[in-house]
Parts: sequence; structure tokens; C-alpha cells
Amino acid sequence: MTVCARAAGRVKINLMTGYESGGPTAILLMKCPDRKGLVRELADFISRHGGNILHADNHLDYETREFFGRFEWELDGFTIAPERIADAFRPTAEKYAMEWQLHFSNEKPAVAIFVSRLAHCALDLLHRWEIGEMPGRVAAVISNHDDLRAAVERRGVPYHYFPITPQNKRMQEAKQLELLRSLKVELLILARYMQVFTDEFIAQYQNRAINIHHSFLPAFVGASPYARAYERGVKLIGATSHYVTPHLDAGPIIEQDVVRVTHRDTLADFMRKGRDLERIVLARGVRLHLEGRVLSYANKTVVFD
Repeated sequence: MTVCARAAGRVKINLMTGYESGGPTAILLMKCPDRKGLVRELADFISRHGGNILHADNHLDYETREFFGRFEWELDGFTIAPERIADAFRPTAEKYAMEWQLHFSNEKPAVAIFVSRLAHCALDLLHRWEIGEMPGRVAAVISNHDDLRAAVERRGVPYHYFPITPQNKRMQEAKQLELLRSLKVELLILARYMQVFTDEFIAQYQNRAINIHHSFLPAFVGASPYARAYERGVKLIGATSHYVTPHLDAGPIIEQDVVRVTHRDTLADFMRKGRDLERIVLARGVRLHLEGRVLSYANKTVVFD
């Protein structure tokens, strides 16, 4: 059984006034073996305590008979205090052998962005937080280079520089983990961070570290994938956001997208279109995670979009 009481809501905006509307919500994400009466009992738990269900989504994996669900309800009028909901729900979860997470839309989980020298994804994410598009808050930007310090710090975000070599990698990772714990960071975002974490580091953030890469892998690996794709004359380029696992670029996929390229496009066009797509796909993956819409299982995901 897993309980994660973290922020996962979305800001509700009145499209006529531009102001926030709607009260805080609770979000239950769960998976368990399928059984008759499961949906009814989940809905009954919410309604019995005065909750108004805003969204109820579910999925059944017919091969494994595993049931996945996402239920979101208003906290206004709910008779159980937020800090007591997990304890109240636990008997139901145990009855159905659930793995579950409980999130609240009015909390703001701390996020750390990891970046190396390529700035496009990191600065795009910071801009989205500046204009209120993203849930949560950026607690730190962490880098193995000092190049982007000025661009980050003028946005009011702390910048932490950890130069990494093969000789000091484990020592620097230990310092990074100490920093992340001190900031109570809930999610890591690898915004073109060109370092591979050790297995020990990844274990501390299982399904809580999101990476972005171009979708040429494994066809065009190495330092210049766009150049090799351009030479090959590909017609589609793409990007993939996924959870980080010990297997490089092979974690559960959260979001993907593609864009067409043609013989008229130059290598610079390939790179520009690819970076535009990386920005969008990474931001989508991060938002889906922070809104409590992603369940990971069997190295894939159920995404309640």
C-alpha cells in the first residue's frame, strides 16, 4: 500500500474574468485487483461523507484484471478533515488490496529542475511557473554547469552548482540528495540534464523523476541525434517524457508527441522543431504528474487526461 498526500490539483480559472474559481479538491489515485462493487464502494465513501464528485475515471487492464481509478471531489462540505481522510479511507483500501495515493489541489509540492547547458526546457518551465500555468513551486534549479545561473537567479529561483566528474559523482549525488531532503522536494525534472543518475539516487525518487528525450532513440543515439536523423532523411521527429529508471531512457512513458519534417527542412530546422516539441512534451508530462493523473505499473502508465 502506498500513500502520497502531495499536491496534485490544477488551478481553476474563470475564462471570463481570469480569476481563480472553485475550492480545493481531494484526488484519489488507486490500483488494485478488479472486483465487483469496487466503483460503488469508492463513490459511496465520498458521498457518505458529503463529498461532491467532480471527476471519476477508471480503466481495467483486461489481461491482468487490474483496476485503475482516479476520483476527484470537492473538500467544501466534506465532513472529514483533509488530514484525516487517509486514515478514514484505509479500511476500504485494505479490503481491496489497493495501492493508492491521496493528493490535495491546494497544496504546492516542491519541485527541483535539473539542467546542464541546454536552457530551452528549463527556462520554459520556469516561465510557465511564473505565469501560473503549473501546480507546485520550484524550490531549486540544480546543474552540473554554472552557465545558466544568471538566467535562473533573475527569476528569483535558487541555483545550485554541482560540478561532476567520474571521480566525485557519488559524493556530489549525496550532496544533491541532502539538498533535496532539506527542501522537501517531491518531484525531480530532468530538463536536458546530461548526467546519468546512479541506481541508488534513482531509488530515492521512484516514479518521482521525469526526463525528456528526443524520440529517435534507439535509432539515433549519441551526441548529435538530430544531425544523424537529418542525414537519414526522417519524416517525423518527436519527444518523450518518462519516469527515470535504472535503465537509461526506458522508464514508463507519460507523454509523447511528433512533428513532421520534410526535405525542405535544414538541420537547424530539425533542431528548432525538436526543441519546441521537447518543451511542450516535458511540460505536459510534469503537469499530468502534479495534477495526480498518472499511475505507473509494469513499466508503463495509465494517464487520466
